[in-house]
Parts: sequence; structure tokens; C-alpha cells
Amino acid sequence: MAKYPVVVYGASGYTGMLTMDWLIDQNIPFTAVARDAKRVKEMMAQRVVRLESATYEIIEAQHTVKSLVKAFKGARVVCNTVGPFAKFGLTAVEAALKAGCHHIDTTGEQEYIRNVRDQFGELYRQAGLLVSPSIAYMYSYSEIAAELALEHPGIDALQTSALCRGPRGGAAGITVGSTASIFEMYRAQQCYLWDNKLVPHPVNKSYQINSPDFMEPVFALPWGGTSLPVYFENDPRVRSCESCVGFYDNEAMKMVHAVGQKWEAEYKDLPAEHQDEVIRQLTESTTPSMPPRERTTLVRTVDTAIGRGQLSAVRATVYGTTAYIATGALQTAAVIKLLDGDTSRVGFASGSKAFGHRYLLGFLEERGLARASVTKL
Repeated sequence: MAKYPVVVYGASGYTGMLTMDWLIDQNIPFTAVARDAKRVKEMMAQRVVRLESATYEIIEAQHTVKSLVKAFKGARVVCNTVGPFAKFGLTAVEAALKAGCHHIDTTGEQEYIRNVRDQFGELYRQAGLLVSPSIAYMYSYSEIAAELALEHPGIDALQTSALCRGPRGGAAGITVGSTASIFEMYRAQQCYLWDNKLVPHPVNKSYQINSPDFMEPVFALPWGGTSLPVYFENDPRVRSCESCVGFYDNEAMKMVHAVGQKWEAEYKDLPAEHQDEVIRQLTESTTPSMPPRERTTLVRTVDTAIGRGQLSAVRATVYGTTAYIATGALQTAAVIKLLDGDTSRVGFASGSKAFGHRYLLGFLEERGLARASVTKL
């Protein structure tokens, strides 16, 4: 049973530890939950900043609903960082509900997010609790940009892009969990919103993003569809929403695209256990270990939303840095609101709809993690 108000589940992972950094910064006590308490203690000692000033405990739990309910009980908010969420996420969502906790997480895996909405959204609403996936760099920054575009009258169609640069090129520096989630998306349907309905992307869909922020076009992919078409599906302001992701200084996206084509040709019809092995091998070959902490001099992001109406158009851009560090900050921004009881939504809702995009943007701006720009076109 947790004795502190916030649980960080996946505490020995890269994003979990960054979330703890920010909770400590805001003087919020927390319970660190993971399968191996010894490993959590060792990793926290190596990686978590200002740990000597933290108020926390460590609880060991297996990844089952029963074990997690026991670990979460007594807390008010669960910050879940255990992925791939398509495989592991719903167990934690169910456990948080049964433990009486709000549940927020860090993934943009579209199929998982649709399952959370459809299976748990109403149950969380009835319990007076929030379940909010994707409170993370991907795709809170893109959603903030989209909401800034929607502030302008007449906008009802959105196209968003999340363009990133990391150490030694775009994909280097991605965590093991993120890499596994990337390859899991080959098994999932990738949808965009068109005329108020979710529509599957064509197989092998890609984009060439001509952004004024770069000299050359950026190769981008639907990246599982992203969370935004799901979050805007039932939004009366929005008829259409299409989103993509690109790494703008290397060939990583073209490699991912090529693997996707190989999946369609060779792996798509294999039994699930054989697909699991393919994904395991892909993950281990591309991300064998935890990356170093991000540096602001290397990790840069540009998230843009182009909003269109019948005769109106606007471009909203959120410039950012250190995507994983920013994810920890966003998780903590959400925790602060939930502990204060200050949320406009319960049930299934995005971070911007639950807490306000201006609040999230302000939290990031004050900490040097983001800057926004809006231009009428």
C-alpha cells in the first residue's frame, strides 16, 4: 500500500526516473513502484537528481492487476511509464481504477489509447477519476499547438507534425521502451480523423514535411496515428486531424519505414509469439541499453499545427528541448493539478482538455522547455 499521494510506476526506467526528478523539484512525495526493488534503488542512486532531498518509498510489485492494486492503494495519482502500452498498459489502468487513483501515462500509442477510452473512460468518469494517456512530449506539445490554432475562429481541420533531433542524429537517445513501442505499432491500425470519423492510413503512408523552420523537407511517418485524432474525434470544433512524426537530421525514419514495409511483406501474418520475437530482436539490435541523460545543446523539437477553415488558416508552432525531460515535467504539471483537485474533466480526457493547454504551455515555458509562436496564414 502506498503511503504517499503519487505513484511512479516503472520507476527503474528512463522516463520514470525523470518524472521523479520533477516531483522532487516540486517537493511532492512519491512511491516508486517496479518489479525489482533492488534495481530501482540502484538506478535511482545513479540517475535521479536531488534524491537526498526527496520524500519517497520503494514498493516491489508484479505486473498483475491484483499486485498493482495493492501497491497503488492509498495514492491519489498513478504516473505510468511502463511500455509498450499496447502490451502492458491496460493492466495498470484497471489497477489504478480499482485502487481509486487517477491514471496518467506517457504514451501516444493510438490503439492503446482507443482501448483506454472505450473500456475504461466511462468507468473512470463514474468514479470521479481522470484517465489521461499521452501526457508527454509526444503528443502534448503537438496538442498544445493544435489548441493554439483552434483559438482562432473558423478553424476546423488540423494537420500536426512533431519533428525531433537527438544526440548523434534523430533516433539516437530513444529509450528501450520507446523503441519497443515504435515497433509494436506495426501490428496496430493507424488512423487519422476525416470528416468526424477515424479512417485507416494507407499501408506504407509517409510524408515530406516542408517546414519553414528547416532548409530541407523532413521525411515523416504517421507513427501509429498518434493520440490526437482520438482526442479530437468527438470534439465539436474539429472535423479532421492528421498527425505525423519525423527526425529531422538523420535517416532513422527511412529505416523505420523500410522495416514497416518488411513487416507487411514478411511478418504480418505470423503467429503473435513469432511477431513478439521479431519485435524483441529489432528492439535489442537498435536500442541495447538505456541512453544517457539528454542535453539541451543537442535535443531539439519543433511541433507544428496547421489549422484550416473554409477561408481561414493559422500556423501554431511549439519549439522545445529535451523531450524526455519535458515529459517528466508534463507528468508533474498534471500531478499538481490532480492533487489540488483542479481538473475540468474526469473520465477519459487529454492533458490539454483536463488541465488547459495554456497551463501546460506556461509550466513548460517557465522552466525553459518550450516556446510558442502563432502566425495567421
